[in-house]
Parts: sequence; C-alpha cells; structure tokens
Amino acid sequence: MESRVQKSVLNAKVNLIFYFAILILSFFSRRIFLDNLGADFIGFTGTLSNLLGFLNLAELGIASAIGYVLYQPLFDGDQKQIIKIISVFGYLYKVVGLIILTAGCILSLFLTLIFPNTGIDTGIIYFAFFSYLTSSLIGYFANYKQTLLAADQRNYIVTAYFQSASIVRICIQMIVAYKTKSYFWWILIDLCFGIIHSIILNWKINKVYPWLKTRSKDGRKLVKEFPQILKFTRQLFIHKIAGFIQFQTNPFIIYAFTSLSTVAAYGNYMMIINNLLNFVNKFLGSTEAAIGNLIASKDSRKILNVFYELTSLRYFIAGMEVFGLFAFSSMFISLWVGEEFVLSSMTVNIMIVYIFLMQTRGTNDQFIYGYGLFGDIWAAFVEMGISLGCAITLGYFYGLPGVISGGVIGMTLIVYLWKPYYLFSRGFKIHLWHYWKAILKLILLILLSSYIAMRIKDLMFPKPSTHFLDFFVGAIVSAIIYGVISFGLFYLFDRGTKFFVNRLFSQILKRGKSSGK
Repeated sequence: MESRVQKSVLNAKVNLIFYFAILILSFFSRRIFLDNLGADFIGFTGTLSNLLGFLNLAELGIASAIGYVLYQPLFDGDQKQIIKIISVFGYLYKVVGLIILTAGCILSLFLTLIFPNTGIDTGIIYFAFFSYLTSSLIGYFANYKQTLLAADQRNYIVTAYFQSASIVRICIQMIVAYKTKSYFWWILIDLCFGIIHSIILNWKINKVYPWLKTRSKDGRKLVKEFPQILKFTRQLFIHKIAGFIQFQTNPFIIYAFTSLSTVAAYGNYMMIINNLLNFVNKFLGSTEAAIGNLIASKDSRKILNVFYELTSLRYFIAGMEVFGLFAFSSMFISLWVGEEFVLSSMTVNIMIVYIFLMQTRGTNDQFIYGYGLFGDIWAAFVEMGISLGCAITLGYFYGLPGVISGGVIGMTLIVYLWKPYYLFSRGFKIHLWHYWKAILKLILLILLSSYIAMRIKDLMFPKPSTHFLDFFVGAIVSAIIYGVISFGLFYLFDRGTKFFVNRLFSQILKRGKSSGK
C-alpha cells in the first residue's frame, strides 16, 4: 500500500511532467491558432471560457467541502460512509448542473448582444457556446466521482487522463486549424474530447473503486445526514465570492489609474510571476490531500512536524524566487521585450513582496483546509475591502505601485497575521509564538542568503547582460550560489528543514533497499 509521502511524490511528478508539456505545447499551438483561425476567434473562445467560469461560481465550493468530509472515512477505510458521501455529492452536483444549464440557456439569449461585431457567423457563436456549456456540465453530471480520487491522493489519475487527452486534442486541433481553418471542426474536436475524457475517467474510477456504487437520487435522502457539507459549502462560497471579486476587479483598477503601456508592462511581469506560482502549486499542491489524511490520524506531533517541514520548503522556494526576481527580472524584461517595458524598482519590489506572500501562505491554507476551518467568513470580506480600498486610494495618488500595494496590505493583515492565529488557536491549539519564532528565523535566513549571494553575483557578473546566453549563464550560476548558501543556512538553523531532509533520505534509503531485494 502506498504511503502518504509516496502518493504526494507521485502526484507532484505527474503534475510537473504535464505542466511543462502543456506549457510548451501551448506556446506553439497559440501561434498556429492565431495565424490560421485569427485573433478574433481566439479572443471569442477566451471570452466564452470566462463567461462560463462566472457561471461555475454556482458550484459554491461543494467539491472542497466534500473533499474535507471524505478524509476521515478514507483514513478509516469506511466504504459505506464513502458511498453515502459521494451519493450526496452526486445529488448536489446534479442540482448545481441544472442551475448552470438554466443560467446558460438564459445567457444564450443575449449572445448576439455580447458579441455584436465579431465577424464570426451567428451559428458558430451558438455552437461554440453550447459546446463549451456541455463540456462544463459533464463535470457536474458525470465526472463528480473524481473528487474521491483527489481526496484519496490519487489525483495523478485525473491529471494523467485529462492532460493526455488535452495534449492529443491540441495536436489534432493544430492540424485541423492548419489544414481547414474551420471554426466548426475546432469546436467539435474540443467537445468530442470532453466526452471521451469523461468516459475513460469513469471507467478508470470504476476500476480503482469497484465497490463505489452510487446513485444521485439516494443522495437526496442522505443529504440530511451530513449537515456539515452544507455548512462548509456556505462558508466556502463566501470565501470564493470574496476572492473572485478581489482578484477580478484588480485589473480594472490598474487600467483606471495607469496608461495602456503601463498595463502591458505590468502584464509582462505578471506573466513571469503567475508561471512561478503555477509551477510551485503544481509541485506542492499535491500534498493537500495528504495533509487532510494526516490530520484525520489525529497524531498531533506528526502533524506539527509535517507543517514545519512544508513551511520551510515553501520559504526556501519563495526565497529562491525573490532573489531571482530581484536580481534578474528587469534584465530579462529588457532583453525579452525592450527597455521601455521595464518598471520602476519600487514597483518591482512591491511585486516581489506580493509573490513572496502568495507563495508562503500555501502551507497555512492547506492546513486550514485540512482542519475544515472555513468559519472566518468575515475575514474574506475584510481582506477584500482592505485590498480594494487601499488599491483605489493608493492607486489614485501613486499609480501602479499604489494599486499593487493594496493587495499586499490586505494579504499581510489577513493572510499573514490573522490566518496563522486562526490555524494555531483552532487547529493545532498551541500558542502562536511557536509559529512566529520559526517564521522570523526563516525570513532572516532568506535575507542573509540573498545579501551574500547578491554580493557574489555582483563580483562575478558586474555588468548587465546584453545577450540571452550571457543572461541565462549568469542567472543559473547565481541561482545555484543562492541555493547552496540558503540550503546550508536553512539546514543549520531551521528544524523544519532538518525534518524534511531526514525524511527525504529515509525514503530514498527505503526505496533503495526495496529495489535491491
């Protein structure tokens, strides 16, 4: 039987492999689609995706609530309870699917108003909309059982099947776009692969869990047995709505207080930052179900050890990113798109603080989810209010740096100060000083590592790079120097890093012994 660590590692491997494969393929496919289908059609499909993404807010966070409720019966191996929970999930998702279907049909009445002058045939607009809507509804009516795979740390199965289908789909769409330049075939291929993926995924789920016989109509009768699902769903929905409003309105605020050229320059930096965030989330996000499973074991000492291990790993990675962005981001932008797109050092530094906060919050968020601590709904609105209020006020006076500062201030007050207190008082039930003692030490180690590595980098590469080859050599060498210094300091002075390294070595030795038999 696979351990939590083995499953987490497997999830991380599969996520990273497909992340890079899709990233590279997307780079080439987007150019082919733009050249053969046109920017209007690609913009149209992107807008459709955003519209349906808004409709999917009706999901309310049910999947997250179900995932949390599944952790204990999965740990206990209680198949009857799991069947009941998935039946309830099937019923709730069927209701949500019907709501989205109704809302989608109503929205379709206004498609000609939403897309009045696209140059795309009206029939294609409706065909694309209902194809996208159908693909979305498949998840609610047919694919709901995949939540069990995620809760059981088998999300690599979902990732492997979905991303494999995506790779094949994109390749076929590229060929069809190049050969036919047909919107119809491009959309039809997208729809067909959504259906094919659903059939294969459900076949695999039935193979992994042959005992999982559920019926959504049974879930209607059983829903009263699980009041916590509806409770957590309501709480998660409020968190979800507040986050959606906060992050979706930020681009409009930036546009209101800056020029289009500044928005474009900001977008270049954010492209780098978002890719870094996505990369780390693919790597460490796979531990979420493992944390829920660990918390279900109620081994408080082991839970805290794993918390500090993951926290140290997050801070080590965040330190690498902060050093790299501080030392090389503007140089890369200058070489990539030109000096006119380089932002001021103040703006870049605030963005670096933003990515640091986003990366280091991850472990707290995962353990808060693992404990089911969703009750602080006031915090979601307070963070949204502070972030938007500060972004508008500071944006009016200081432009782009002020807008970005709004999000940083909101995140610092709620995510960085309140959330640890909430986790330690309600989850771990120990004094918060244990947390801040470890965190302040990690921050000091990052600052010291960055200072030493920056001095060495300036001695080795005193002049800015004027060619990409020189840039990449300097960046890689500097990253290695920082990594070695940072790892050494972390290992010497941080217990979480020692726990993590010892666990890693024990797993390697265990695997070596098993392979040698």
